[in-house]
Amino acid sequence: MYHFIINPNASGGKGLKAWRRAEKELKRRGVEYRAFLTEKKGDAERFAAELTDGCREPLTIAAVGGDGTVGEVAGGLAFSGPVTMGYIPAGSGNDLARSLKLSKRPIKCLQKILDPSAYKLLDYGVASYGGQSEHRRFMVSAGIGMDAAVCHNIAAVRDKKKGIFLGKWNYLVLGIRQLILAKPVKGYLLLDSMKRVEFNHIYFVSFHIHSYEGGGFLFAPGADPGDGRLDVRVVHQDHKLRLIPILLGALLGSKKNYPGSRLYSCREAEIHLEREMPAHYDGESCGRQKDLHVRCISSKIRMIV
Repeated sequence: MYHFIINPNASGGKGLKAWRRAEKELKRRGVEYRAFLTEKKGDAERFAAELTDGCREPLTIAAVGGDGTVGEVAGGLAFSGPVTMGYIPAGSGNDLARSLKLSKRPIKCLQKILDPSAYKLLDYGVASYGGQSEHRRFMVSAGIGMDAAVCHNIAAVRDKKKGIFLGKWNYLVLGIRQLILAKPVKGYLLLDSMKRVEFNHIYFVSFHIHSYEGGGFLFAPGADPGDGRLDVRVVHQDHKLRLIPILLGALLGSKKNYPGSRLYSCREAEIHLEREMPAHYDGESCGRQKDLHVRCISSKIRMIV
């Protein structure tokens, strides 16, 4: 029995189209399956929790949607027994699929799920905020500052215009808007409860399990999703125009080290800011925060690749 959790509204309806193709193939093959279609934020997490809570038998759960959908599914897993995750990417960003080199074709991804030849044990992250009272799992990245503000804008546009497609270039356009509006903040980073690094002009900090975020921006070129560590990108500049080469380099996949952009590796990290800034996990808003604590949980997700 295969269990599919589907976000039909992912990428302006691309999730539903991908699922229809996959379901047609499942029926053609006579595969036994159950499908759970989400209607609102949190449904994918709830479905995953209901499927895995107390279940000690081997279970395969496949997410159909974007990074937020697969992140929600991972967020709901109870790990009571052996759980294997599959993924059919159908989002606008698809940074997890990009990192794992998964096909853009739903049928090809489905074939991997039905006849798996390779698995990876993946790390996931936990972002804590609100005085440590709120905790969210994430599969790809979390962040605070300008990158999170773009995610907030995208969510607002989707809420106003249901079904709208927001691809990589829409991320870029909204990113330019946030670049114009952005104001830096003073704060400090604490790595593994030991190393403290202070910054006067922070624009954003991103915490990575995987290399990409925002639909293909390469902010953590060396990130290894199975090493039990976070890659932490801090972008800080005293002149806003100097952010442009950093962002363009990330968009074009450059691994160059730009002035005003620092990369760290650790198992857990804290960022403390003088004022609140937007925060996100896997592109999903977690409001405006001053303090964010992020840690890596090593090799917990068994993923079909």
